[in-house]
Amino acid sequence: MRIAVVSDGEGGGRLREVDGRAGERPKRGSLWRVSDLAGAIADLEGYTDPPPRWIWGAADELYPALIEHSLRVARCHDIVLVESLLLGYHGRFGEPSSLGAAWARLHGREVPPDLGYQVAAGAEPQPALFEPDRSTLPADVDRLEALIEVYDDQQRRIVELPHPDRFALLAAVESAGALAAAEMAHDGVPWRADVHDAVLTEHLGPRPSSGERPPVLADLAQRISETFGRTVNPDSPTQLMKAFAAIGHPVSSTRSWVLRQVDHPVVPLLLRYKELSRLHSTHGWTWVENWVRHGRFRPDYVVGGVVSGRWATRGGGALQIPKVVRRAVVADPDWTLVCADAGQLEPRILAAVSGDDALAEAADSTDLYARMADAFGGDRERAKIAMISAMYGQTSGDAAPLLQSMRSLYPRALGYVDAAAQAGEEGRLVRSWLGRTCPPPSQRWRTIMFGNAEEPLTGDEGGRMARSRGRFTRNFVIQATAAEWALVFMASVRRKLTALDVAHGVPQMVFFQHDELVLHVPRPISDSAVEMLREAGEETKSLMFGDTWVRFPLDIAVVTCYADA
Repeated sequence: MRIAVVSDGEGGGRLREVDGRAGERPKRGSLWRVSDLAGAIADLEGYTDPPPRWIWGAADELYPALIEHSLRVARCHDIVLVESLLLGYHGRFGEPSSLGAAWARLHGREVPPDLGYQVAAGAEPQPALFEPDRSTLPADVDRLEALIEVYDDQQRRIVELPHPDRFALLAAVESAGALAAAEMAHDGVPWRADVHDAVLTEHLGPRPSSGERPPVLADLAQRISETFGRTVNPDSPTQLMKAFAAIGHPVSSTRSWVLRQVDHPVVPLLLRYKELSRLHSTHGWTWVENWVRHGRFRPDYVVGGVVSGRWATRGGGALQIPKVVRRAVVADPDWTLVCADAGQLEPRILAAVSGDDALAEAADSTDLYARMADAFGGDRERAKIAMISAMYGQTSGDAAPLLQSMRSLYPRALGYVDAAAQAGEEGRLVRSWLGRTCPPPSQRWRTIMFGNAEEPLTGDEGGRMARSRGRFTRNFVIQATAAEWALVFMASVRRKLTALDVAHGVPQMVFFQHDELVLHVPRPISDSAVEMLREAGEETKSLMFGDTWVRFPLDIAVVTCYADA
């Protein structure tokens, strides 16, 4: 059952069942007007088997309010996310994707821009029942009818694609990701502020007064100035570059990798300062005050916030939590964290999408690089460098001969990424396995590469630009498919969580980072959670690649503290 739903902004709303196969004009059931939208959805969610797929404009508008009413839904179709995927497929990446924009395109009207969505750092949930309407529909258009019309059009467009089943799976798991993101933001990561404070004090010294450096940073800053022989602000790249020039070591920038090439006693001090300064600025005391509430860190995820389909965040740095800070992520008493990480995911993805039997054989091992090592003189590290060079297009240093070896050993795998690179160099689009599409080259790129440039190219500038885009598209086809694997895995885990025993408490998915998923579960069911994760991994492989014999092993750790995973 599929049910379209819109809110009236005052706690009520309208629902209409939508029936019919994808690509056909939907049959529309009776219209329900309800004063308690959350209650109506809860009734249908609880008494319909299987649960409905809710069709709505955007999950981040409607779903957080439903969660506040202790309601979780199983499935949805997010119009905004799916519209963005469909636009991208046809080379229209970044065009407005709101319900209003999709409806306007369907009717040949002027397409309104998307309304931005901002959230203050660590802000409490809005007291209103639902988020403000960001659909950008004209005032005289019925929102429910427009929603159904756009949904029907999206279904038709999906059916017309070369691999509709794959794209339909992508649309489903992208929408499921929106549900999971809202749930994880609500439930939060268990976070011990006292442990976090102890970590900061250990590395930075006691918390300073506002505007002052922590004691350890202040001491390092003084030692840096003494070593330079002049007063230097280590937070100022300009001052640092002048200071390095004055001691006879001019540098092109103050990036860490540049500084490591300088042989001078100030460099270790400066590198340590940069490391601790980053800790203080990104996950220091102010961060805890802004983002940790009631013992929980609540990230504000952006589903598909990166062009590859990886997630981003609206502040909080959830996707870059340093290991030292992870000591503050501690399970509640009698609970545990179950962390699942897909090991060596990208090379296994390459084996599956390319159909390279030799690479699939290597992927049959838990350690793919160790299995490959025999072909590289028994050197696992060289095998790893060779694989990374193949996926990222590295050709400098030892990479070039290693790439030649890869082409000989795994011709179909290298042919797959080489074709993607060539497409990128020629300005064409490439796609992930399920159909996420890379952004087209910029207009400036096309102008320079294909003529009418205001300034003629000099030397190999055009070649460099082409190769740069080729490296991007080479990796895109693998990285975007890996992101899809993670989304399918998350959706499978989310569905299977509901079957676990809740006698000791309701298990939760609390954190998602690239290829890693963290559950917070009662300790008595941790073994069941581990088994469930393994089943979800097998289901993900089957849904993505059918009967492939490429293995996708999971590294699973059951820990009290996330830093121990």
